[in-house]
Amino acid sequence: MTEHDTPPEPTGEALVAPVAPSVAAGVFGGRIGMAEQFATILADTGVSHGLIGPREVPIVWERHILNCAVAQEAFPEGVEVVDVGSGAGLPGLALAIARPDLHLHLVEPMLRRTTWLSDTITQLGLTNCTVQRGRAEEFHGVLTVAWATARAVARIDKLARWTFPLLAQGGTLVALKGSSAQDELEATAPTLRKLGMTASAVEVYGEGLLDVPTVTLTLQVRPQPTPKKARKGR
Repeated sequence: MTEHDTPPEPTGEALVAPVAPSVAAGVFGGRIGMAEQFATILADTGVSHGLIGPREVPIVWERHILNCAVAQEAFPEGVEVVDVGSGAGLPGLALAIARPDLHLHLVEPMLRRTTWLSDTITQLGLTNCTVQRGRAEEFHGVLTVAWATARAVARIDKLARWTFPLLAQGGTLVALKGSSAQDELEATAPTLRKLGMTASAVEVYGEGLLDVPTVTLTLQVRPQPTPKKARKGR
C-alpha cells in the first residue's frame, strides 16, 4: 500500500465482505477461516479507517487478498520478510495468513494505520507478524532481512532505494506490480544496477486461479564479497 495517507471515506452503512471464492481454500488451506475474518475486517474497519475504499469491498478477494496471497510462492520456507508501506496489510497480512512459517515485519509510517495493523493482528491471532512504525529509510542499518516486498508503493527504482538497504547482501525484493512491470523494469534497469541489483525477473503467480494473475518484479541485490584470506608472513 502507499505511504501517503488519505482521509477515511464515509460509507453511510455497514459493508459486508463477499463470500470467499472457491479458489481461496486452495490458497489458504486450513487457515481459510482466518482469511475470511481478514476480509470481514477489511470491509469494516479497513474502510472506516480509510485503508481501502468502499467500492473495493465487493472485489476485496480478487483485487486484494488473493492478489497478494498467491505471491507466497516467491518466498522460501521460514524466511523473514519486510513489507514496506504495509497500509492495510497488503501484502504482509495476506502472506502471514497463508504462510505461518514466514515472519513478516510490517513497516508503515502512519499512526492510524499501524494502530489498525496491530489491532488486526490481535483479532486474527497471528503470531508471525510485527508492526514497525516509520518510513523504510528510518530502518536502514536497524532492520536487516533476506527478503522484502511491497505493493502499490512507488516505481521500482524509488522502491529499491528504500528497500535495498534493508536487505542482507544477496537478498531479494519481490515487488507486486501490474501488467506494465516489464516496461517499468526496462526503463529503470540502469539505475537499479547502480543501486546494486545483480539479477531481475518478471514473474506471474495465480495463473489458472485468478482472472487477473499477480505480476511481480523480483530483484536480487549484490552478494556479500568473499573475504580475502590473510597472507601468512614469510
